[in-house]
Amino acid sequence: MPIYEYECKACGHRLEKLQKVGAAPLTDCPACEADQLARLVSAAGFRLAGGGWYETDFKSGGKKNLAGDAAAASDGKTSAKQTPAKKDGAAA
Repeated sequence: MPIYEYECKACGHRLEKLQKVGAAPLTDCPACEADQLARLVSAAGFRLAGGGWYETDFKSGGKKNLAGDAAAASDGKTSAKQTPAKKDGAAA
C-alpha cells in the first residue's frame, strides 16, 4: 500500500496516510476539521538501481540464459538459426 501526503488548504497542516490504491482520498483535516484536505504529488518511495530490467529476469526453465547465447554468437560462433547475409543485394 502506498503512503499518500495531504495538505490542508485552510490551515496548512500536512500529514501522511497509508492507504490502498483504490481508496477514496481524505477530505477532512484532523487539525482544523475543515474539508479542505488535498492530496499532494510527491516523489516515489523507491529507486531502481543498476542496468535496468532484462528479458531473462523472469524466464523459467531452460530459457534463462538468452543473454549468454547472444554473447556466444558474437564471438564468431554461429547457430543453426542464423543465415549468412546476401552480398549481392538479391531478394530471398
